[in-house]
Amino acid sequence: MIMLVLIISGFITFVLMHKHTLNMLLSLEFIMLSLVVGLSMLLNNLESESYFILYFLTFAACEGALGLSIIVAMIRSHGSDFFWTFNVTQC
Repeated sequence: MIMLVLIISGFITFVLMHKHTLNMLLSLEFIMLSLVVGLSMLLNNLESESYFILYFLTFAACEGALGLSIIVAMIRSHGSDFFWTFNVTQC
């Protein structure tokens, strides 16, 4: 039940903090970490192999690194991480 509350609070934070890219990335990482904790508790209760958690953590780390590189490129090209300054039609 606690894992569901953590995931829902992460989604609410993601929706409410949609103006800054960094806040959105932090809420996505919070969702991923709560999923990892929930998955590890589930696999521990089932007494199963937990190699899948390592794959999931690797995917989460790659997603975070990609998000940070996009934020750095966006700040260098547009000056801030606000979504309203980012115009898709500009090249």
